[in-house]
Amino acid sequence: MACCFLYPQVVRAANFNYNFFEVRSAVSPETLGGEVNTTINENSHFIMRADTRFDQGWDGAVGIGFNGPINQFMDVYGQMMLHFVTYPQEEEEDDIKGMYELNVGSRVWLTNQIEAHVRVGRIDESSVFIGGLRIHSTDQLSLSAEARNAGLWGPQFSMGIRLNY
Repeated sequence: MACCFLYPQVVRAANFNYNFFEVRSAVSPETLGGEVNTTINENSHFIMRADTRFDQGWDGAVGIGFNGPINQFMDVYGQMMLHFVTYPQEEEEDDIKGMYELNVGSRVWLTNQIEAHVRVGRIDESSVFIGGLRIHSTDQLSLSAEARNAGLWGPQFSMGIRLNY
């Protein structure tokens, strides 16, 4: 009998879409980036990301992630990523450096159109922290504002637009 009461929450936990294309811009330092996420099955997804600092420093990453419901308003997710990074000549070496990232995060609905999200983890020897709000104007389109430290270029403030498919 208890399973009957829990089952609808599991089914409704698909309130978060893991099929999206996102473009973001950040300041301090200035970066431009994009991300594509696509569902492999109900609880896993494939991720591709790219960010650039415009002055020949860039970060490209690919990986897989898991996602699962906590309840009908909250999801938990994690990602394993492999990064390929170049730095501007004045900061570090000019060669491509490979790094790994492990992270875990959560998404929660604050209202029917406002989502809060947080992600923490490690990339190589640096910490990752990303937190923010996403406003869903339609089922397909959302805007985000984030405080982020993706582990490579220090703390940043970013804004993004996400297209769900």
